[in-house]
Amino acid sequence: MDILDEIKQVSYDEHQYYKATYDKAQIVLHHTVSNGSAKAVINYWESKPDRVGTCVIIDKDGVIHQLFDSRFYAGHIGNVSREMKQFKLPYRSCSKNSIGIELINMGGLVKKGDKYYDSYGGEFKGEVVHYLNGYRGYDYFAKYTDKQIASLKKLLLYWCKHYGIPTTYHNDMWDVNIEALSGEKGIFSHTSFRYGKSDVHPQEELISMLRSL
Repeated sequence: MDILDEIKQVSYDEHQYYKATYDKAQIVLHHTVSNGSAKAVINYWESKPDRVGTCVIIDKDGVIHQLFDSRFYAGHIGNVSREMKQFKLPYRSCSKNSIGIELINMGGLVKKGDKYYDSYGGEFKGEVVHYLNGYRGYDYFAKYTDKQIASLKKLLLYWCKHYGIPTTYHNDMWDVNIEALSGEKGIFSHTSFRYGKSDVHPQEELISMLRSL
């Protein structure tokens, strides 16, 4: 089946994104810090006035929900003035020339006894990844599903070919780096741009997929 046939087009308020088009040079991976449906994420974004969101959301079953055309954009990277200053780069809006992808995932977890708790204080009962040396302030993260990673791979291959974005794996994508901030073409993570973010986390299966592109 063609990847375009697998994408589920969903209704999304046209005032929540910008219909201006810019050349796409980067694809940026995020996770939602939620454990529910794509619809719940959409409802939350639509309740906010600041046009924050991503082009697609991939749920735990691997279903790709497309909110708006990949030529357009919404704010998905945020303010990077601190990071730009560190690398002595002129400030730019990193969201305009990139496509954002969200994975439904609860993100960082805290372990208390034999239980795990999410950032909202709720108990998390799904699969967990443990980072012995920690990552962005957490030792534990909710695990991305195999179906999510498989759908993400198809989407990355399609968009990289369509927009002429190289699929070369960036070893330094798990920390803030000058390549991402300067607009170099490629696949990056939200953590490539901002210190205060922990999405996506460097799960072994995710890295293996990215290396295989």
